[in-house]
Amino acid sequence: MIQEIRPYRFNNSYFSKQPDRNSEILLFQEDKILVRSKNWKEGEVCYPLASELEHTGIQYRYLFSISETDYFQGISSDYQNFGNGKVPGLEFIDMGKLRGAGPKHQVFAGNTGHQLFRWYRDNRFCGRCGNPLQHDSDSRLLKCGSCGNEIYPRISPGIVVGITDGDKLLLTKYAGRTYKKYALVAGFNEIGESLEETVKREVMEEVGLRVKNIRYYKSQPWANSGTLLCGYFADLDGSADITLEEEELAEAAWFSREEIQAENEDYSLTNEMIVKFKEGRI
Repeated sequence: MIQEIRPYRFNNSYFSKQPDRNSEILLFQEDKILVRSKNWKEGEVCYPLASELEHTGIQYRYLFSISETDYFQGISSDYQNFGNGKVPGLEFIDMGKLRGAGPKHQVFAGNTGHQLFRWYRDNRFCGRCGNPLQHDSDSRLLKCGSCGNEIYPRISPGIVVGITDGDKLLLTKYAGRTYKKYALVAGFNEIGESLEETVKREVMEEVGLRVKNIRYYKSQPWANSGTLLCGYFADLDGSADITLEEEELAEAAWFSREEIQAENEDYSLTNEMIVKFKEGRI
């Protein structure tokens, strides 16, 4: 999966520091990220170094490190100019294009950095009193100087569930999304629920089925939605007739192991669970 980047080591501890010349800079323009054009055309994700941007007037915010490399968010008032000649050889690409690219540790860095970028962007003012938030010098928290409210990055728990009926697995397709491949029933944990209760509710809401024998498989940080995904398998309990929630799903159907076309892309928990079932390892 995308977070499995060995032999590289991810360290999300916060440090108050400025980049050195070899630090990598993640510069975002909403849902786009700045990369080196030549490397990207050759199928490699490569971000600009601080040494390449030292005369551009941008500011930096420390994000995390991967092995010996520090990653910083670049902060500027004219992001669009970086992909239009301000620094030669750079271009913005859609974040969605990182999926399937490599090397994997760089894709993971871009996705995780974008999660933090969205959090900083969406938390400029205190939700308690409305005053501007301040960046703490010793940790990643944002603090209100007026009422003392402290805000850390929020992680939203969610589930993905492989529903099985003997040698068949229920596969779905999302409605209204650019991702068109088959997936599994998934959803966010709601207030007052255990994760197992979320599994039962989401399955009933999306496909009108009951499940039993719910068993945990594995978890995955999913930066695209700021989610900690918890994967489960569950057995069908009763009728296999599907009632589709059409606002959420475009399709849902039962597939035998032989009918499943998925191949392991080494990216998502959903894909890994589908492949495990297809290969008879679940």
